[in-house]
Amino acid sequence: MKGVVTFITVLILVFITGLSTAQNKTTKETVSWKLGLALYSYNASSLPEELEFAKKSGIKFIEGFSFGKAGAELKDSIIMTLSPSGILKIKALIKKSGLQMESMYVTGGNTIAQWKRDFELAKALELKFVTGEPDFSMLNSVDSLAGLYGIKVALHNHWKGASQYWHPDSTLAALKGHSNFGVCADVRHYPKSGIVPEEALKKLAGHVMALHLADIAGYNDTQLRDAPVGTGVVNFSKIFDELKRQNFHGTINIERDQQDLPNNLISVQQIVSYYLKTLGLTHN
Repeated sequence: MKGVVTFITVLILVFITGLSTAQNKTTKETVSWKLGLALYSYNASSLPEELEFAKKSGIKFIEGFSFGKAGAELKDSIIMTLSPSGILKIKALIKKSGLQMESMYVTGGNTIAQWKRDFELAKALELKFVTGEPDFSMLNSVDSLAGLYGIKVALHNHWKGASQYWHPDSTLAALKGHSNFGVCADVRHYPKSGIVPEEALKKLAGHVMALHLADIAGYNDTQLRDAPVGTGVVNFSKIFDELKRQNFHGTINIERDQQDLPNNLISVQQIVSYYLKTLGLTHN
């Protein structure tokens, strides 16, 4: 009798284990990534309109850009040229929108004063990091300023001929010895220079703070503009698998540089849908 009970118990355990496994296979994977939007996607507009478009996109986190227009109230001044009082006004505008700006693409420059201006802007807006492409000659100075202000710098890549960070090897060289640097990998720009995006991410493992989520139609063509996500050559399944392998906990910012008329709202919404449904992910 004892043997029969034991046998039945084993069968029950096997059944429960199988059921649990089946449930796990059908449960969407949860990842601790923030889905955000690069406001540059709406760069034909000024900041107030960009924020309205971002809200309609269904996204909470945003990345600004320092060369954008501040809005009619501030005479459409370029954001990085605003006075301290002007910066406070756009900070209040962002807060009122209910969106969270955690980073900003900054132009930097070739002088300490220009980079200090950008860090002052980032500090006033309470950003966590700035995204940029400091010239190799400025790396030590920018790293020191980042440490002084307590704001990280995410090195961003454009294509060969337009960016010193077009290749992951040059990015790794810039990271060496600079503890305040990380990486914002723009996966749509790597193919323009003949680089497979997921291979670039593998090389940059341990340094990736953020991604720009976009697609491109082909390899080795620097003239291409971005394509709707999921229609180009970027293999997003491999991208996301690599991020999981790296235990990535950063922000993925959707970005569109191709301007769809009257604006990019519909295409951005389509990317959000692609991210959530096609990739089968649940973001926090």
